[in-house]
Amino acid sequence: MATIKDVANKANLSVATVSRYLNDHPYISEDKKQRIKAAMEELDYTPSSIATQLRSKKGNMIGILVSRITNPFFSYLVDAIEKEAKKNHYNVLIMQTYDNKKSEMNMLELLKQQVIAGLIMCSVEGNPETIASYQEFGPIVLCNEQTSEALIPTVVTDQKQAVYDAMLYLADKGYQKIAYCTGGTLANEGHGRSRTEGFEQALLEKQLPIKRNWIFRQVHTSQDGAEVADKILHLPRLNRPDAVFTNSDEVAMGIMERMLQKKYQVPKDLAIMGFDNQPTTSLLTVPLTTIAQPVAALGSESTKLLLAKIKDGAYEVDQAQLKLTLIKRKSA
Repeated sequence: MATIKDVANKANLSVATVSRYLNDHPYISEDKKQRIKAAMEELDYTPSSIATQLRSKKGNMIGILVSRITNPFFSYLVDAIEKEAKKNHYNVLIMQTYDNKKSEMNMLELLKQQVIAGLIMCSVEGNPETIASYQEFGPIVLCNEQTSEALIPTVVTDQKQAVYDAMLYLADKGYQKIAYCTGGTLANEGHGRSRTEGFEQALLEKQLPIKRNWIFRQVHTSQDGAEVADKILHLPRLNRPDAVFTNSDEVAMGIMERMLQKKYQVPKDLAIMGFDNQPTTSLLTVPLTTIAQPVAALGSESTKLLLAKIKDGAYEVDQAQLKLTLIKRKSA
């Protein structure tokens, strides 16, 4: 079955031009109209009724890209974005990537095809330059993500400083062997790079060891956390870390649950620190020490910035609302 991309290729035009034609957009030359009509007839192309309906709503629809909505942080973030969008009479289209570049590209293609008017990316998997190139089709804002170069407008907190301060807190409490969990791969560009930089800087300054078997990559869920706990407990007792920093409360809770199941004590046998300050973290058997993120502000400020760009306006992000806070509880 032919697609809009096939029509564009056959007519030697952009997908955006074909999309505008299908949506009865003005200012398309008669020559281009004839080329598109001819291509559609030759390919026997029939526009998808669903896609046509979506395109018709493009003017008041924004896209939201997250890695997985089951993570409570992303649930609350999407809620904040949607509330701000609806205040301004916009609807949202949400897509989960599950850390897959192809899913990310699918959403970017919706921007190119004018299905959405703009995109908020709360997760980044692909090449920043590739993502930035799609800005010619509509505005993109990175929420709680950033690239090494200022290619795309961003709304971020200072995660490097927050993790640096948190590691100093652990070191000052006497923890000398600190493990680290990241959602990324420790590549220069990728999930959690700024957090990793804060972790490494603090341990180097305190002259504490950074051991390969204390670093756990691509951990996202409570089940991942349970597996991290198993790996730690399989290490020789003298070789085990005495504390672990995790990239999310979900991972931290998985580690804690497995440690308690195995009759170990938290924080005596292993101190645990999370990230996000999800509502349940204060209610755990051992209340979780964590870093609170200003989720509502991240969502609201990202949306305000995107909507300003859609309207060709300007918006100055309120950095005073984007502060991270170390929440000290019993787990570390």
